[in-house]
Amino acid sequence: MENEALSKNFIEQIIDKDIESGHCKKVITRFPPEPNGYLHIGHAKSILLNYGLAKEYGGQFNMRFDDTNPTKEKVEFVDSIKADVEWLGAEWNGDVLFASDYFPQMYEAAIRLIKNGKAYVDDLSADEIRQYRGTLTEPGKESPYRNRSVEENLQLFEEMKEGKYADGTKVLRAKIDMASPNINMRDPIIYRVAHMTHHRTGDQWCIYPMYDFAHPIEDAVEGITHSICTLEFEDHRPLYDWVVIETGYKTSPEENPKQIEFAKLYLTNVVTGKRYIKKLVEDGIVDGWDDPRLVSIAALRRRGFTPEAIKMFVELVGVTKAQGSVEYPMLEYCIREDLKLKVKRMMAVLDPVKLVIDNYPEGQVEYMEVANNQENPEMGTRKVPFTKELYIEREDFMEEPPKKYFRLFPGNEVRLMNAYFVTCTDFVKDEDGKVTEVHCTYDPETKGGNFTGRKVKGTIHWVSATEGCKAEVRLYENIVDEEKGVYNEEDGSMNINPNSKTVLTECYLEPELMKAVSEDKFQFVRNGYFCIDSKPIEVCRIARSKRCSMGKKDFSKAPGVGYCASQSMYYYGYKLHAVCWLSGIIHSFDLTKASVHDIHYLKDVKVDYSNCTVIGDRGYISAQVQLDLFETANIRLEVPYRCNQKEWKPTFPAFAKARKRIETLFSQLCDQFMIIRNYAKDTDGLFARIIGKISALTILQYINYKNEKPIGRVKYALF
Repeated sequence: MENEALSKNFIEQIIDKDIESGHCKKVITRFPPEPNGYLHIGHAKSILLNYGLAKEYGGQFNMRFDDTNPTKEKVEFVDSIKADVEWLGAEWNGDVLFASDYFPQMYEAAIRLIKNGKAYVDDLSADEIRQYRGTLTEPGKESPYRNRSVEENLQLFEEMKEGKYADGTKVLRAKIDMASPNINMRDPIIYRVAHMTHHRTGDQWCIYPMYDFAHPIEDAVEGITHSICTLEFEDHRPLYDWVVIETGYKTSPEENPKQIEFAKLYLTNVVTGKRYIKKLVEDGIVDGWDDPRLVSIAALRRRGFTPEAIKMFVELVGVTKAQGSVEYPMLEYCIREDLKLKVKRMMAVLDPVKLVIDNYPEGQVEYMEVANNQENPEMGTRKVPFTKELYIEREDFMEEPPKKYFRLFPGNEVRLMNAYFVTCTDFVKDEDGKVTEVHCTYDPETKGGNFTGRKVKGTIHWVSATEGCKAEVRLYENIVDEEKGVYNEEDGSMNINPNSKTVLTECYLEPELMKAVSEDKFQFVRNGYFCIDSKPIEVCRIARSKRCSMGKKDFSKAPGVGYCASQSMYYYGYKLHAVCWLSGIIHSFDLTKASVHDIHYLKDVKVDYSNCTVIGDRGYISAQVQLDLFETANIRLEVPYRCNQKEWKPTFPAFAKARKRIETLFSQLCDQFMIIRNYAKDTDGLFARIIGKISALTILQYINYKNEKPIGRVKYALF
């Protein structure tokens, strides 16, 4: 029993004591993010800790948004946070909760404080309040408004609620102790005036509670037993207890809810500050909060990290009171450990040079049997095409190699992985002296690559030049210049790594990768771990216009954006969101507000509709459109909306006038689809290039963990 106790972290030991003493019958924890940005790896530790404690003790885990500051909050952040928590596997109890659900209780709690002489309305400005507060070594001064009567305070607070005062002119402060050694206890502000529209309550309120006042009340109302937070809130704990005691939710600090602090998770050389990430996004340095170079949970997921890897990382870091930092390679180690037995090991050539086997039969295709994962035989095997012309990595050939270089050079023999032994006989250069082709001969007796008649020291991977598929690869390094650190000491700006993103446009992959779908992961032998980008790529979009403007717009200046003939309340085109993954076939259409005429033009596009999905609000997709989808492409919506052809009537008064312009628009649209189809066909490639946006495949990482043999700088990539 003693050994079991020693193995528990300090929070678990506190909970055990609370259960034994009777202070806690059921453990209830929560994760309370503010919806003012995306979550990062540090939040993952808090999520998994709170959820893990509730699960360990058979308790309850609440998901609650502290949405008390409407100036910075967005529904976008609410949705992203919910998605991140779900992805990590943390299952919350019941519905998602919001601090704004408790605004009435908070207001009534503030009224109770005023009536009990524990709060007052202050007219001091923000600068004056800061001056009156004092310093760490000097006590504060009482506000001249501190001793207003209860009646006057009640009236002023009511007028604040009614919107009679401008922002910043009045605040409600707790009356505690201006001489307290803890600055947080020197009459903190608990309500302020803010004439802002809230994302949930709208304009119902123009006064909003401060976090230090709202948070403990939220915990108390929900019956939270243990409020787990990070160390920066340790000095706020006396105020937390003061609020829940003075508002009547508990009688002593020993009772629940109880605040417990733990050390924050700091990773070296990463950007986690929301204002810094926001600036990176706004300046176009990254392509969003989920850019793979960041460590937001959305970015880690897009890069290919798994929930299991993040859980492993959090467990390795542990839960302590001692603040410290963690080396970033530890996180990379965790994802490699998680994936090494789970994913296929595929061949991909990122910097290709052609290899021609002169004595191999012209036009012949052999299929080599290759293990999907040598460390996990249960994953089986696959067939990989082998042909006369292959691609190999440029670094796998040297005209004049140094000592101990065992790959291809004139006269040397190497093993083509899972195929044959080949001997370099010649090579070809272009006018600039760059090698364009390497010629060799193969030994038919060495098929399979495991020939034991003689030994070769070098083994290289390859991809068929005729059967392989072409892709664009984006290699990412850390967004931070690691030699300089995250922030510039002189002005506080970020030290951006100018080489954090490299785009490779001529890469070749095994043809099996054409079957890959969003978030599929695999290891490219000798290169690293990769995954399919989870972010849809917009190939073509037709945007809504409020007036008949197609004739006034030059379509060529805005490729991919059409201006449909329409009036203010009618829309005769449809918004098309076509998504193309590795297969090179468009498989997803957004048919929101589609008209029947649009679908007839889809018949002429000649797109492969197999396994096609439709996105859109069924309430805006007419019955006739749904029927045409089914008849034309065998596409059926999951829940048809008024799908009865007899009920459908063309009610658009300007339909005839708009028809010619619609035809022009869709003619241009069809041309763009043909560009997509022809591009893939002509290049044997996978990706359509429309309006400068390219389908993407994401590298998971190049691992370079300190306990392993280095393979170069740690990198990340997107195809």
